[in-house]
Amino acid sequence: MTAPLIDPFQRAISYLRVSVTDRCDFRCVYCMSENMTFLPKKELLTLEELDRMCSTFVHMGVEKLRITGGEPLVRKGIMTFFDAMTRHLETGDLKELTLTTNGSQLERFADDLYAAGVRRVNVSLDTLDEQKFADITRWGRLPQVIKGIDAAQKAGLRIKINTVALKGFNEDELFTLVEWCKSRDMDLTFIEVMPMGDIGNEDRLGQYWKLSDLRAQLAENYTLTDLPERTGGPARYVRLEETGQKIGFITPLTHNFCESCNRVRLTCTGELYMCLGQEDMADLRAPLRNNPANDAPLEAEIRNAISRKPKGHDFDYSRQSVDGRVSRHMSHTGG
Repeated sequence: MTAPLIDPFQRAISYLRVSVTDRCDFRCVYCMSENMTFLPKKELLTLEELDRMCSTFVHMGVEKLRITGGEPLVRKGIMTFFDAMTRHLETGDLKELTLTTNGSQLERFADDLYAAGVRRVNVSLDTLDEQKFADITRWGRLPQVIKGIDAAQKAGLRIKINTVALKGFNEDELFTLVEWCKSRDMDLTFIEVMPMGDIGNEDRLGQYWKLSDLRAQLAENYTLTDLPERTGGPARYVRLEETGQKIGFITPLTHNFCESCNRVRLTCTGELYMCLGQEDMADLRAPLRNNPANDAPLEAEIRNAISRKPKGHDFDYSRQSVDGRVSRHMSHTGG
């Protein structure tokens, strides 16, 4: 059971994204419907179960943990879990512990996160306009997020801004976002909107802004140099020569990144998704709970799941319809 986790396409699985809750204090229009029905708390893994689950993956070769949600920092007692993961950083078995957040709770938790060993944080932010921010998040307030970013940088955390590219919404802020991130020494990654979950009346196809078009607009003002750098995630990076800053592109639609995929996703209920864009999953909660003193059944189920990891996803907007849609919300699988 000490062999590394290798999928059928000889990709080593070293990166686990863990959703610790499906709940969020925002209702972003491309992620959730406004009136969400969240999971009963008894279905969620406890913080102790999350510790055991993640520790098992670390012992099996996972070197990077990204904590997601929903909004991970709204999970009651979540710092108990982060503090528990610190021991794996101290042994060197875990190389990086990080999280993706909407920033609403960063002012409260930034210092504690740094103390637990977190050094990088991704903050989801799609606009710098207060009214547009309120519109797209429905419940969010931009000044609260800016205060969180301020606190995180003061605590020593490196911030990367994740911006979903949305046609007709933030196209006119492309250069504003780039210059703002430059002024604060923050990296910036643009993400294509993905067809996940029923979000009510929102039009997926109407929201879709190809990043190849976005990149072409950037090239009108900057000289773009492709970088070979990989951070273990799906982004591909360029350097803007005039400013020196790094810009990332996550393009699941126009150019998928599956050939180098080294990650799997664990939901807050213990479901392991081997691919974000496929429905196949493995129930890890059952072997975890049914064998409280023996990790062997859990490890066996993890290996069985990795043996089914597909070559890639099927997201496709090219036929003027949303193909490859998956039914679960992004907040369930983990953002």
